[in-house]
Amino acid sequence: LDRTFAQSLAFVYYWYVVAIYSLSPQSAYHLSELIEDHAYNTYDNFLRTKEKELKHLPVPDVARKYYVDDNPWLRNVCYTSEEHGRSSPNPPRRCVKLESMFDVIRNVRDDEKAHWETLCSLVQYDCLSQPQGSQFRASAPDDNSLASETAA
Repeated sequence: LDRTFAQSLAFVYYWYVVAIYSLSPQSAYHLSELIEDHAYNTYDNFLRTKEKELKHLPVPDVARKYYVDDNPWLRNVCYTSEEHGRSSPNPPRRCVKLESMFDVIRNVRDDEKAHWETLCSLVQYDCLSQPQGSQFRASAPDDNSLASETAA
């Protein structure tokens, strides 16, 4: 029942975003930007409040497969931030070493940040890559958002 409900919501949400996109791509990107920002903050709060417990839990096989065994470099090819992009002198973003469930959740949180940065580029610059010399900022800044963290 829970799975059917979640899948039904995902189906409705998908078509809602398709409808929004057909009217205004920028609005659809902004909606997704807000969701990614919320996801990042949720994972970050979870890490801060449950750090001790998470550091004693093992890494699930599915997480090890995704972050280690599958092609982890493929994620870096699509990374759009100037900080870690192809033309940057900085190395590509890599996953932290998986030693506990804490590290898994931290990687998931950091993935949300990468998604947020890509969506910021789409909303603000209408392109996937961040223009050189620009900074990521939320389209609707919030004190608890990633914008505060990335601008610092």
